[in-house]
Amino acid sequence: MDKPLSITECREFFQRPENPRHRQYEALRVYYLEELSSGEVAKRFGYSPASFRVLCYKFRRERDRQFFVQPPRGPKSQPKKSVAREQIIAMRKQNRSIYEISQALKAQGIPLSSTAVSEVLKAEGFARLQRRLEEERTPGPTPTVEDIADVRSFSLEPAEFSTVCGGLFLFIPDLVRLGTNTMAEAARLPGSQMIPADHALRSSLALKLWSIERKSHIMPLVTDQGLALFAGLNAIPKRSYLSEYSNRIDHLKTTRLLAAWQQAVTQTDLLDGSSFNLDFHSVPYFGEHPVVENHYVAMRSRGQPSALVFLAQDAAGHSFCYSNADIRRGEERDEILRFIDFWKSTRGEQPKHLVFDSQLTTYANLAKLNQLGITFITLRRRSRELIKEVVNLPTSAWRTVHLDVPTRKFQNPRVFEQKITLSGCHLRQLFIQDLGHEEPTILITNDKTSTHANLITRYAQRMLIENALSDAVRFFHINALSSAVGLKVDFDMALMVIASGLYRLLAKRMRGYGDAQARLIFRDLIQMPANVRVSDSGVAVHFHRRAHLPIIIASGLLEKKVAVPWWGGKTLTMTG
Repeated sequence: MDKPLSITECREFFQRPENPRHRQYEALRVYYLEELSSGEVAKRFGYSPASFRVLCYKFRRERDRQFFVQPPRGPKSQPKKSVAREQIIAMRKQNRSIYEISQALKAQGIPLSSTAVSEVLKAEGFARLQRRLEEERTPGPTPTVEDIADVRSFSLEPAEFSTVCGGLFLFIPDLVRLGTNTMAEAARLPGSQMIPADHALRSSLALKLWSIERKSHIMPLVTDQGLALFAGLNAIPKRSYLSEYSNRIDHLKTTRLLAAWQQAVTQTDLLDGSSFNLDFHSVPYFGEHPVVENHYVAMRSRGQPSALVFLAQDAAGHSFCYSNADIRRGEERDEILRFIDFWKSTRGEQPKHLVFDSQLTTYANLAKLNQLGITFITLRRRSRELIKEVVNLPTSAWRTVHLDVPTRKFQNPRVFEQKITLSGCHLRQLFIQDLGHEEPTILITNDKTSTHANLITRYAQRMLIENALSDAVRFFHINALSSAVGLKVDFDMALMVIASGLYRLLAKRMRGYGDAQARLIFRDLIQMPANVRVSDSGVAVHFHRRAHLPIIIASGLLEKKVAVPWWGGKTLTMTG
């Protein structure tokens, strides 16, 4: 007979419980009966303060909690694996892979995954199979070998086919009108005899226009003849080429491409050019790479490895007009000056009006903007001294203004203006209350003539770039970082600028879609199949009937013949 426990051992049983449920019981009993603090109880029983508070929270909501009943334990055997073990071993001795074994077992009514098969083989001591030749594999379905993209094999012989990417042909009139087939030459983009530079550019641009998230996602569409016809190739390039191609494009080529795009759109009303919204965007990267630096990612409210991108948006046209992802830490403060140089070199004049956030540049650069004669509106960072100054202002110092924005909830903010000097630059500083924020908004500008209401309203319109960035993240997938190499991100952002401009040009023709975001335009107007007929007289695209087709018909894009240079001058005709 076992020796009975001593009084000391009995006390230790309750004071030092070893069973998890017993420990929970003793901790809760001490907390509620002895009225100790949660921190003291947590320390005594080895809990963290947070986990003990969670335990108390659950206890109050689980009245039937059983502390001294052991939960049922799981099975000690694996029936499915045990039944199939001998078959798995026998098939592996036949040199069959885990996927082939899994498929064979499923055919016999034993649904065992390839992972489970791998675990059985590993437990039995089998090594992984060496890579086998095709003739050594078990006969079965294999991937088909598709045509390799080669412009020399491109043919416009009479043919008829269907395409799921019919809406892409709506962009061809603007691509021809803007001469985008010559942009690749102007930017000196790389090319080859099989895939010339302009064909490679159109192939890459097609991914953005069709909202394909990653280059690898082109694979389900490699057999689509309409997508290949859009690019002017016999087949659309596969993911390996598209990924490798972007690695060959440095920042200088990207800048030339953006400059060529800007010069092309001067003949359109895409960009007003009177005012610009500027902002930074961090493209998060989930990995480790020495090239990628830490930046603040607003969507996650933290700093993490990311590629920093500078973007400029035309305020009136709502279209991006400049991007730069080739920015290293410490260079971001001067990016606003590089944008001014870019705009001046492409348009022959510097920007007239800029609106941006408080952390985009420095006070010294604000003084440079003022010397250049560029009007700007920005925010000033709220320091303790400024907050104290706002709080100490008497009620009589404030002036109430009315914002003529019917959709705005807070239309009558209070404003106090004063003259300040920052880095030798004389500015207007506005303290603004009652805008819907707990803390005051501090706005600074070198605009000497605009009223308070106009300044506040114009800065509020800077949210347009925030909305456009949100649309770019969801539709153009600018956060889908395909590589740690910044050059890829840089080229990807340039494609986004061009694609967003093409969407805006198309939206201007469609009634009711002038201010619509790209994802709405794509859903209603672009994402539609079509029948294509190639003949000696040209290419005829007939769109399938759908709800929004009358809007496209009313735009005047259909029934007009467009000679397409990359089709050897053959005409495109679209009908609905």
